[in-house]
Amino acid sequence: MAHGEHTYRVSVQWTGNRGSGTSGYRDYDRDHVIRASGKPDIPGSSDPAFRGDAARWNPEDLLVASASACHKLWYLHLCAEAGIAVLAYEDEAEGTMADTPQRGAFTKIVLRPRVTIRASDNRSLAERLHHAAHEQCYIANSVNFPIVCEPAIELGA
Repeated sequence: MAHGEHTYRVSVQWTGNRGSGTSGYRDYDRDHVIRASGKPDIPGSSDPAFRGDAARWNPEDLLVASASACHKLWYLHLCAEAGIAVLAYEDEAEGTMADTPQRGAFTKIVLRPRVTIRASDNRSLAERLHHAAHEQCYIANSVNFPIVCEPAIELGA
């Protein structure tokens, strides 16, 4: 594993100018494109509650997806090190954000990974490794709200 400082560069280009820019709150689209060198573009917008396009990714979606993906990557890594063969992994993650007149903030993310492991592997260890993955997850270590994990482990063939 590469330790040290890592830098991530993205470009976010607003594409929602309808001709008069931000001349009024209803006069522009929230659409944007997220880019990083060598990767596919991500179409972005704001949440539909904030006049965004529901067909595009919003920052809140991306935060929940980041927490879920980070946990999964650490979990797979730890399982591989422990000799547990993960055969399938799917997470139905959900984030909750409170929007008040003073400010909006996430209050919680719940991860609900459904994991299938090889039938001969240690189910109890597979469950415990979710806690270890949470402890290692860079995203979970960077936010100021709880990320809760409610895993389900199934035995495969």
